[in-house]
Amino acid sequence: MGMKIYLNGKFVDEEDARVSVFDHGYLYGDGVFEGIRAYYNSVFRLKEHVDRLFDSAQAIGLKVPLTKAEMAEVILETCRQNNLRDAYIRPVISRGKGDLGLDPVNCGTPTVVCIASNISLYPDEMYENGLEVITVPTRRNGPEGVNPRIKSLNY
Repeated sequence: MGMKIYLNGKFVDEEDARVSVFDHGYLYGDGVFEGIRAYYNSVFRLKEHVDRLFDSAQAIGLKVPLTKAEMAEVILETCRQNNLRDAYIRPVISRGKGDLGLDPVNCGTPTVVCIASNISLYPDEMYENGLEVITVPTRRNGPEGVNPRIKSLNY
């Protein structure tokens, strides 16, 4: 049994989860996302992640076709549909299908996707033994340029 993906109001098998090549999220990175973890049947800071998703959408002028409560339920139900207690969850909202032009007015309804899966970011021995890290002096861009708080598909 494959993964179930939330796509525009319904859950579909991963093989049937298709988005148009004319979707502006695909063509131009015009959309937003969140990366969320669930541990032991509990989604970590669900409200804060949903708030940030909506704040990011508002910052790029993208109207989310769901309420915050509905989006939170989509996230929870995606985990349930896939029988996941521990998961990485990726809700994505794109501008939707448009034409090859840049004008977002020509896009229809935004595309809403939510994926939840097991994730292992590192080999098991790194979880057991740890890993070395470094810090770099690179400064991130100021918010007056491209606001780094917006989790856009243009990541």
